[in-house]
Parts: sequence; C-alpha cells; structure tokens
Amino acid sequence: MANELDDFERTLWLEEGLSERTRQAYLTDLRQLERWAQGQGGELLDLSPADLQGWLAALFDRQIGRNTLARKLSSIRRFYVWCVANGRLKVNPASGLQFPRRERKLPITLTESQVEALLAAPDTNDPVQMRDRTMLELVYATGLRVSELVGLRLFQINLRQGIVRVTGKGGKERLVPMGEEAMAWLQSYLREARPALGGRELDIVFPSSRGRPMTRQTFWHRVKHYARLAGIPENISPHTLRHAFATHLVNHGADLRVVQLLLGHADLSTTQIYTHVAQSRLSALHAAHHPRA
Repeated sequence: MANELDDFERTLWLEEGLSERTRQAYLTDLRQLERWAQGQGGELLDLSPADLQGWLAALFDRQIGRNTLARKLSSIRRFYVWCVANGRLKVNPASGLQFPRRERKLPITLTESQVEALLAAPDTNDPVQMRDRTMLELVYATGLRVSELVGLRLFQINLRQGIVRVTGKGGKERLVPMGEEAMAWLQSYLREARPALGGRELDIVFPSSRGRPMTRQTFWHRVKHYARLAGIPENISPHTLRHAFATHLVNHGADLRVVQLLLGHADLSTTQIYTHVAQSRLSALHAAHHPRA
C-alpha cells in the first residue's frame, strides 16, 4: 500500500496544493486505518463499507471525540474517491459513510452586570485607557471581530448616522449601528484622546500608544487586564464581548436573522448557537432560584 499512499500524497501536493501539515494529517489517518486493516488480515483496498464502519465504531468505543472522527472520515473518503478516479478501485467503499455530528461547545459569555463592570474598569482620564474604554464599548455595541476593530479606519465610521461600515470575512461588507452610548464614547475619544496618541497621519481609529496600528494581541492583553480589574473570573478575550453582544440581543428578543446580519455570519446555523447559550442561561437561573428546581 506504500505506493498508493505515496501517489495519493503526491496528488494532494501537485494537483491540489495542500500544505505539508494537511497532507501529513491525511496520511496519519490512513496509516492508522491501514494498520487496523492489516490486523484484520487485509489491506486498505480490501476494506468493505462494513469494515470501515467497524473501524469508526472501534474508535468511538475508545472515546475518540466526534470532531476527530469526522476528520478521519474525511481523510478516508478523500482517499477512496482518489482510488476510484485513478482506477485502483471500481467501487468506493466509503461513499455511504456518514460524518458524526460535530460537538458544538457553547461559547464563554458574560452577564450584563459583568459587561458593565468590564466597561467601567478603564480610567478614562488617561488617553490610552480612554481609547480602551471606547474600544470595549464599540465591540459590545456592534459585535465586531477583533481584527475588524483594530483595523477600523476613520472613513468607515459615520457619526451622523451612527453606522460602522465593516468589511468582514470573504470581503463581505456590512453596516452595523453603534447605538447612542458607543457613539458618544467614540465622539469624545476622537475629540479628546486620539490626538494625544500620535499617528495623526494614519487613518486608524484606534492607534497604539506609539501612534502605530494596534495588533490583535495587544488588545487581547488589554481586555485581560481590565477583566482582572473588574474581578471577572472567566478566561475571557475580545471575542467574549462579541459573544456577549449576540447573546444579550437574543436574550432581549432579537430575531436571529438580524443577529446574523450584524455579526456577518454567512450561515444562520452559526448564529443559532446563541439560542442555546440563552437557553442554557435560563436553565441555570431556573436551577439556582426555583424552589422545586
């Protein structure tokens, strides 16, 4: 089977341009399947659909996670498609196999009181902390991704209409309302604090303390710092505020389609996780406070 696997990897490299890391992931899964097949007295090209299902079942019994199983199934399905296309097999034994449902972990989010504590943590008498307060307010008000926030340019902000024009993943543009609170902080920041940060020749809305474009990592450290000041125990990140933005909208009755548009999600199924977050929160409150929970 060495020749088949070598030829398969060569195809992944020359024809599909996959990285070495991705190619090695495929080969690792296939060599694991090959060892299992040899233990059953066969080879990769001898396996039937029932054999492949048995291998997946054996992995499942070993408590292998569903996401890992899905990746392994992707590897073997791709390999057998290649085998048929290249005349190594007449029938694809993996064509009828189904992916295990991926586990969906609920994102870490914050309560509304925790958000208020986080927003109040910066000392706004300091220009840098005034910038940070404005960034926190804007993320919570708009749900921007951290890359969208630190890369925000002055021409993307329309203070008259209270709108931020964002170019998200895949180059897709969306318009997001800021709300009065975030807009007031942004106006004060642009008037009072931003000139003190330098970098006037740049059109970056939130430059670093040295007047340069801020990195995502810098803002991540700033958020961690203010979380500690606010006494928030969770391991939070800038993305946590994006989750809080969406969760709190759903908690207050926002339509999922609207939340999808605001977040810039391509698929509504990505947004639907926030209904589970809201339900989980309601269940926890019920369990904590209802006398018969």
